[in-house]
Amino acid sequence: MTLLGDLARSVPPESTQQAVTYPSLFLLVVLGSLVPVVPTGALVSSAAVVAFHHTSPFSLLIVFGVAASAALLGDIGLYWLGQRGVHSANGSRWLERLRARAAPERLAQARHRLQEHGVLVLVLSRLVPAGRIPVMLACLLSAMPLRRFVRGDIPACLAWAATYQLIGLLGGSLFSEPWEGVAAAVGLTLALGAGPALWRRVRPADGPDRHSGHRDGTSD
Repeated sequence: MTLLGDLARSVPPESTQQAVTYPSLFLLVVLGSLVPVVPTGALVSSAAVVAFHHTSPFSLLIVFGVAASAALLGDIGLYWLGQRGVHSANGSRWLERLRARAAPERLAQARHRLQEHGVLVLVLSRLVPAGRIPVMLACLLSAMPLRRFVRGDIPACLAWAATYQLIGLLGGSLFSEPWEGVAAAVGLTLALGAGPALWRRVRPADGPDRHSGHRDGTSD
């Protein structure tokens, strides 16, 4: 019993936390990429705060690697499922969900930018709130091969993971208590995500009139 107790006490508490936190972070980011109900950016920022306060510097690199690889895997899975819908005569529920989450004007902008800049637009789409789905749908509708999509999505996921980890590091460095840093990082990431939606709600009311006038002048 004494030997087992000594062995248990010799295991650093952080190692047990990491064994649970890293797989959980990976699974939640993958899930959030497939079914965007999980605030993945806030998760990455929170994990960076915890790593900054409680673990070794290498933990920050692990958080970055886990977040980027999970985001890439989730994007690949969602794109593959969307491709099945594009190639199917009856479509698929995944493709319909993508269409439902992409406003027509944002999809039109994404298709235009994709034609101008190619897969480079994927990097920006991962950094702009609510920009990922319209660009991914534009890639699907343009019949972009999965391999080409992955080549563009790799730097996009790396930039995304780095950005939200920097937000976490900022929150962790400003506050001495980890929970304060986590709260600040989560608040900032949620504010960034909600900003575009709030702007669309409060922008001048003459926007719809311009669109309706444009439609009246067309013969579609």
